[in-house]
Amino acid sequence: MQTSRRRFLRAAGVSLALPWLDALVPASARGNSAAGPPRRMICICAPLGFYPGNFFPQAPGAGFELSPYLELLSEFRDDFTVISGLAGINGGHQAINGFLTGVPGAGQPGIRNGISVDQFAAEQIGAQTRFASLALSGEGLGLSWTRTGARVPARNSPARLFAEMFLEGQEHEVQAQLRQLEEGRSILDDVRDQARSLRSQLGADDRLKLDEYLGSIRELEQRLVIDEQWVKTPKPKVDVEPPQDISNPNDLVGRTRLLFELAHLAVQTDSTRLITIMLAGATSAPPIPGVTLGHHDLSHHGKDPGKLAQLALIEVECMKLLSDLLARLKRSPEEGETLLDRTMVYLGSNLGDASSHSTRNLPLLVAGGGFRHGQHLAFDPRNPPPLCNLYVSMLQRLGIEVDRFNTGTGTLNGLEFSRS
Repeated sequence: MQTSRRRFLRAAGVSLALPWLDALVPASARGNSAAGPPRRMICICAPLGFYPGNFFPQAPGAGFELSPYLELLSEFRDDFTVISGLAGINGGHQAINGFLTGVPGAGQPGIRNGISVDQFAAEQIGAQTRFASLALSGEGLGLSWTRTGARVPARNSPARLFAEMFLEGQEHEVQAQLRQLEEGRSILDDVRDQARSLRSQLGADDRLKLDEYLGSIRELEQRLVIDEQWVKTPKPKVDVEPPQDISNPNDLVGRTRLLFELAHLAVQTDSTRLITIMLAGATSAPPIPGVTLGHHDLSHHGKDPGKLAQLALIEVECMKLLSDLLARLKRSPEEGETLLDRTMVYLGSNLGDASSHSTRNLPLLVAGGGFRHGQHLAFDPRNPPPLCNLYVSMLQRLGIEVDRFNTGTGTLNGLEFSRS
């Protein structure tokens, strides 16, 4: 009897995914991996930046004096590197679109964005976990972009995400998920058949575009097979209360705290190894004592002392939340190390100075992840290396063999591994 085309495609999908399916065994049952310990990455963007005078140290190197904001991270002085002098792409607030891609002109009309560093990594290691990656946001849009230049929808409901990660569905809900995955494969089969029927009618350029499209379908097929395995795999158990969503869009502190707590749970349970988080930037006053104006208004301070004082109150709270996240990761042991040892926490912004919409001298910090820290890497802002050089270093720390990423030309000088 001839094997049906769909059965063959499904078999091919499983065959292609087999190197990844071994990783579907829960982390507690895998033991030590020959490929080394799991490496993780959390990328956080503050879209309105940080006031440079409070963020950057005065001196470069290892003996720098902590700035007012970095003083809030003094407990982790040897666990982070602060970076100055690097530039993002032009475009003011629109530069947020290129924060994790580095594609010049991203966000501008007629410019197609490229893949973000987290999604590039997800293509390589995302199948090892239940969620290939998580794009989180405190207010709507996220930071992640696909290879075709489409924005990855961001999750902004901690309650729903917690349920997806840790709450088992009823049997009928699980079966419904499996049916949806089966229907997804059917749709992909139909779409691919129609696309292939067009190929002979197209010119060379259009054939290249079509081949790229068919490649995306193959990747989706593989992911559907992997997702089916995860639907059948019990979810991890956590001894915490499910979070309640905060309805007040101006509560920057509360909403960020929930996202950071979920990020910690996600990496602690190895539910994902790749997370992006867009912080909120409310236009109305957040519920912080002493703050009477919106974050956006305060970030465009024009050097007004009153606005700078209120802006500092907001940014101090953000740095305290980062300190809490680092503390959670450092208190979480994993095979003789800590989650902070194995998790890069990258904090930065698309704006170096929100008041002037400058994208020069971005405020950047990398903590944990197995780098040699305790330093201020100060680059010449008049001739800085590409921001994407930092992303090449981060990808290599994840174990991904790459020497270029988008506009990157190599690794970032001075950011070295602390161990193999």
